[in-house]
Amino acid sequence: MKTTLSQFMLRTGIYSGSNSRAMVPSLFAGLGAKRVLLLSDRGLEQAGVVEKVASIFDLTGHGSGPQLVGMYLDIKQDAESRCINDAVRYAREIGADSLLAVGGGSVLDTVKGVKYALHKGLADIKEAIPGGLLYESFPKANYIPIPHIAIPTTAGTGSEVSPIAVIFNEDIQMKTNIINPFISADMAILDPDLTVGLPPLITAFTGFDALTHAIEALASPTATGLTDAYALHAIRLIEKNLPVAVADGWNLDARMDLLQASLMGITAFSFALNAIPVHNMAHAYGALFRIPHGLANAIFLPVVMEMVPDLYLPKVAELAQALNVDVEAEDTPQEALTKVVEKIRLLQHKVGLPADFKQYNISEEALQTAIPAVMKDPAALSFPMPAELIAAIGQKVCPVGVK
Repeated sequence: MKTTLSQFMLRTGIYSGSNSRAMVPSLFAGLGAKRVLLLSDRGLEQAGVVEKVASIFDLTGHGSGPQLVGMYLDIKQDAESRCINDAVRYAREIGADSLLAVGGGSVLDTVKGVKYALHKGLADIKEAIPGGLLYESFPKANYIPIPHIAIPTTAGTGSEVSPIAVIFNEDIQMKTNIINPFISADMAILDPDLTVGLPPLITAFTGFDALTHAIEALASPTATGLTDAYALHAIRLIEKNLPVAVADGWNLDARMDLLQASLMGITAFSFALNAIPVHNMAHAYGALFRIPHGLANAIFLPVVMEMVPDLYLPKVAELAQALNVDVEAEDTPQEALTKVVEKIRLLQHKVGLPADFKQYNISEEALQTAIPAVMKDPAALSFPMPAELIAAIGQKVCPVGVK
């Protein structure tokens, strides 16, 4: 008998709006924080974003409130485990009792790893995930009493509110996962002012990451009314606002809507988590060829939808409506899906994204190594794909004959 049991937990408090970052010190005070460590990356330091957030602590004086006692800015793409271990050492050295994450998905996931390692007393985060996946659910998973605020600077992963940390294990060249309902931030600050400088290409592929979360959540065999509500509205907001934000990065309304869509997309994805073939492909290719996660999702999304149609056909009418696709009454579900895929390709083109991985020069030989990588990725657990299908999808996104 099919179980009707599902869970849905939005644990994170969410503050949205222009200049909402100004609330950070008072929110930390409310969480009982005294010594705050800010974590980000060098790109955001150069863009002036780190200073915009760090300077708030100067404005609040040096009284009894939370103090910024250190900054760790050496976070790399894909939340590398060595960065996490390095940051954990630094946090202990400076006696930090709370964490402020400022950045995109890699930064937000790194900080979740740091929080988990500090809580569990680990020196190496890889110890927590030897098999590639650590899944801890409530009530076995307990509250982590480390004050944690996340400020996303991209509208893509939604990692500020998700119970999932994707961590790159350099030793085995694999993206590993910690799933725990308490590793998400206590508070998320969605401040569109911090996303306006995001270049058009990164805006585009992070937006497609959020769109992929929402579409895979909607198609999931374990989706519920709660996850569908979040997924469908995220799709509507992305379809409407992504081209606007790519064309005019300073449009605060579009930036704000995309931040909220990103948060809704990952929430739907996290709690409908089951069949995620697009992410499965993107994780493996990202780990092997160091392709940014959002870009990998953007390229795989229409191809996987075309090649695994049965997953998307049951809710294709709702998906078409959310994507603003005209479906005629006489259209079959397959015809409707064809129109949906066309719309996704059009959106891909409109925001300036490539349709394949030509720029990565992936050889035929390298394509073959991707097949076992896709099959052993943790994302394959609920929806394993046969080697022939993985190979066929790979051929579609990697022009043959590239050496």
